[in-house]
Amino acid sequence: MSGYDRALSVFRQHPPPVNANPSIEVEYALEAVKRGTCAVGVKGRDVVVLGCEKRSALKLQDTRTTPSKICKIDKHLTLAFAGLNADARVLIDKARVEAQSHKLTLEDPASVEYITKYIAGVQQRYTQSGGVRPFGVSTLVIGFDPNDKVPKLYQTEPSGIYSAWKANAIGRSSKTVRDLLEKSYEEDMDREASVKLVIKSLLEVVQTGARNIEIAIMSPGSELELLDSETLATYVADIEAEKAAEAAKKKPRSSDQQQA
Repeated sequence: MSGYDRALSVFRQHPPPVNANPSIEVEYALEAVKRGTCAVGVKGRDVVVLGCEKRSALKLQDTRTTPSKICKIDKHLTLAFAGLNADARVLIDKARVEAQSHKLTLEDPASVEYITKYIAGVQQRYTQSGGVRPFGVSTLVIGFDPNDKVPKLYQTEPSGIYSAWKANAIGRSSKTVRDLLEKSYEEDMDREASVKLVIKSLLEVVQTGARNIEIAIMSPGSELELLDSETLATYVADIEAEKAAEAAKKKPRSSDQQQA
């Protein structure tokens, strides 16, 4: 009999996949994240950069309604997500309300870790309550604490775990992107190097170049900056030229080895 299970917490179709444990719904939420578009975060010396893969709009779709994967929580806080858009919208609205509530109650903006911990707490509660299911979303939260110039980058998972990172990737092909980040990341990178690394990482997944990439940059005391398409195209052209130059250097070496 096809259809969906009628259990209190459901994230799977019936019958469940072979060798799957039907009691662990978080695993299905993680699968939803793995199928989502890729998002990358990199922390530099005095900047933090978010990059996301952007899905192409359908021919008849109004592009004004195309959801962005990069969402502003507060002036000093931004979030990117991978997974189910509808789940992310609910989670983002809750985070925005909490950020404003914190500011009204304590008269100070919430710290990046506080909002990250709140988001992770909401995700965790939805793994144990009856009548609900886990959020099929992972997030990357970036920002600067009030009166602090230290960049912050955190990740939250559907299970409610959160952790701090220097650079990380979520979504489809995130393991491939993370491997590149591990090889290319350097401590105290400046703005230019941080942006280039994020774009270079996304080009491992996105085959259509700058058209399907969006980049957000945060600096201390500054508003969120989104790179325009022309600037993105320039970065992509520079990265592709560097790749071509590296490939050209390797070719003579391989031919010399064959002759020897």
